[in-house]
Amino acid sequence: MEMNIIDIKKDEGVEFIVGQGNFSIFTVDDLAKTLLTCVAGIKIGVAMNEAKPKLTRVAGNDEHLKDLAANAALKIGAGHVFVIMMRGAFPINVLNTVKAHPSVCTVYGASENPFQVIVAKTNLGCSVIGVVDGTSAEKIEDKFMKRERRDLLEKIGYKVE
Repeated sequence: MEMNIIDIKKDEGVEFIVGQGNFSIFTVDDLAKTLLTCVAGIKIGVAMNEAKPKLTRVAGNDEHLKDLAANAALKIGAGHVFVIMMRGAFPINVLNTVKAHPSVCTVYGASENPFQVIVAKTNLGCSVIGVVDGTSAEKIEDKFMKRERRDLLEKIGYKVE
């Protein structure tokens, strides 16, 4: 078995979701349609690796995001893995809808952070082992940092208290 770390390449401000599904011949189109109904004005690129005939299927409404998603999925290489790249929504806005889709088996991660996918390769193919979402924590927030976080949440529309 061979292990690889795949750095996900995306633009600043692009949100990213990676997961695994099944029956990818229609899943990529279904996920795209589902995302487009979640948030008005969302821009998306969805790509999914199909085990047979060993290709990456792509859908969405933004050519650049479709390219980013397709390149990331192809680089990951694992069968039935899907990649969503989006602007105009946060993962929290669409994640439950994505996870509830009948052909989605699991979601490995969702973030705008720097992101790595840990992939194992066997004689059969590749599998996602896990993900690295952002950098490691180095300290516990103090009351000033907490206030900054809460102010940011309110600014983007999430009332905390």
